[in-house]
Amino acid sequence: MPAYPHLFQPLDLGFVKLPNRIMMGSMHTGLEELPDGIERLAAFYAERAAGGAALIVTGGFSPDDAGNLSGHAAEMASTSDRDRHKPIPRAVHEAGGRVCLQILHAGRYGKHPRIVAPSAIRSPINPNSPRELTAAEIETTIDAFARSAVLAREAGYDGVEIMGSEGYLITQFLALRTNQRQDDWGGSFENRMRFGIEVVRRTRAASGKDFILIYRLSALELVEGGQTTEEILTMARAIEAAGADIMNTGIGWHEARIPTIAQAVPRGGFAWVTRRLREAVKLPLVASNRINAPEIGEEIIARGDADMVSLARSMLADAEFANKAKAGDRAGINICIACNQACLDHIFSGQFASCLVNPRAGRETQLAYLPAARKKKVAVVGGGPAGLSCAAIAAERGHAVTLFEQAGELGGQFNLAKRIPGKQEFAESVAYYAERMKRAGVTVSLGVKASDAELAAFDEIILATGIDPRRPDIPGIDHPKVAGYVDVLRGKITVGQNVVIIGAGGIGFDLALYLLEKEGHSQTDPQAFATHWGITKDPAASGGLDAKGPAAARPPHRITMLKRSATPFGKTLGLSTGWVHRIELARNGVAMIKGVEYRRIDDAGVHITADGKEACIAADTVILCAGQDAKRDLLAGVEGRGRKAHLIGGAREAGELDAKRAMLEGAQLAASL
Repeated sequence: MPAYPHLFQPLDLGFVKLPNRIMMGSMHTGLEELPDGIERLAAFYAERAAGGAALIVTGGFSPDDAGNLSGHAAEMASTSDRDRHKPIPRAVHEAGGRVCLQILHAGRYGKHPRIVAPSAIRSPINPNSPRELTAAEIETTIDAFARSAVLAREAGYDGVEIMGSEGYLITQFLALRTNQRQDDWGGSFENRMRFGIEVVRRTRAASGKDFILIYRLSALELVEGGQTTEEILTMARAIEAAGADIMNTGIGWHEARIPTIAQAVPRGGFAWVTRRLREAVKLPLVASNRINAPEIGEEIIARGDADMVSLARSMLADAEFANKAKAGDRAGINICIACNQACLDHIFSGQFASCLVNPRAGRETQLAYLPAARKKKVAVVGGGPAGLSCAAIAAERGHAVTLFEQAGELGGQFNLAKRIPGKQEFAESVAYYAERMKRAGVTVSLGVKASDAELAAFDEIILATGIDPRRPDIPGIDHPKVAGYVDVLRGKITVGQNVVIIGAGGIGFDLALYLLEKEGHSQTDPQAFATHWGITKDPAASGGLDAKGPAAARPPHRITMLKRSATPFGKTLGLSTGWVHRIELARNGVAMIKGVEYRRIDDAGVHITADGKEACIAADTVILCAGQDAKRDLLAGVEGRGRKAHLIGGAREAGELDAKRAMLEGAQLAASL
């Protein structure tokens, strides 16, 4: 019996049979707008098709100019777009897969001056204001969706997904929050539904019956003025009647102040939303959001919550996710840890999407792990993110690799990260890379401090020795109430009621969250998550928001965060996750003081000067999160023996701890040896 029998049942759509229940969900990659983007997308999707995904949905392409997400055109609006796209479905088909083009009209979310919307209401996350569509333009836009589907079919795609969720144009028509029209496209819900229904109806009529039509339904909006459950179910029935083949589940608007795909969300935490659609439609339903392991997908389908599961970032982390799951090779799957650092944060900052735990994602045509031309003896010193990445790939290429780790376990800073609420899945990455090194034949020496003498026997020496926490020069820094963040996270320190955290970078925020939420369950239990963030299952609630709001905070510590710089707190946090941390700390009453000059630490607390005024912040425990320095204690000895060492990760550049950069540097170096 297969390890995940429900996950690998075929799904018959009538005119096509999908081999399993795993969909690679849509995710904008940023490659769409690059000059060589189509070539890179073709390679990217082909690897996921070869990896066993039953159906792939591309990132969003607009049906017209106004609907673009950015100022760079990512469209399926003309015959030239059609011809340019042909390599993508061809590559996917050659790899044995099927692929649908997502048609996405950004509406007021577009980051350019030509944006349009049902009403001229600016989004809180976009500085640009939209122009209100005329009735004639609405008709033209609907026809543009249908034409886009026809062009997609002519390009070779197996179908399309109509993006009707996440706060994009179709959703903007549905919600009173964004649709204040008084004509036939606004007012009553029947009128507000018309745009999305007509898009599906005309798309089906234009593209034919033997063409997959997925509709991504806004099934839980998480914004004030959003749809009620009753309205959502009504829309679902109408979409089924209009001709959709599959209904995918969309959760939240991009402007919602509740996390939907960050680490704070439990695995499979929104599957209940998809199950609720069963009372409305008979279409195959797809569950989405934070489904990152085969056992999660298996449970969702076995419970009857959905017929398929959508994995987007999980397919960034491991292109062979489906094949490995089918083979029962759970230990061999590189699990997405929902950090968003190299995927969504890249997209929001104008870069292409990759993956922290799989740096090759998005670089399929650029970063190749080819067999080594000459096999070498390679020493990797340090078993943190950089060392794990480098050792595994170098060994897979055929080198004889020995990894030295001074500690008694692999993982480095990941072993601290996994203690932070919501970041438990960093442990998955450590286990995966340990297994990968084992299969590749890496010799792992734990509890061993490598010497420059023994390193001299290797052809290549790689120092991935990481960082040392910085100890700032403040009078009283050796006071008994002062502790480093490492000792706190390892449970070696009993933390008092009044806490001062010196340093407000990523480590400082993580440390504060650890102190406040380490006993909570909102990151692992969907019901606790819903209560924590103020989500209700009341069908009459607008946007699915509980009128009582989030659960009241009961912080176990009074925390004050201090930092020398005058920049905003949380400036270095991820663009897609930093706001979650800031909300959590604010609701727990964490005080933040910037522009601080430290005077001294004594029995009374931390004495500072800020805004020209002296103050003493009472503290039972003072925790240092004041940055880090590169750990290069071996470098001088290695170079003293006339040898060259490669520095990667924190050993090369400490700065703000950056596992994304560390793993990329490890992979790139290993590929070049």
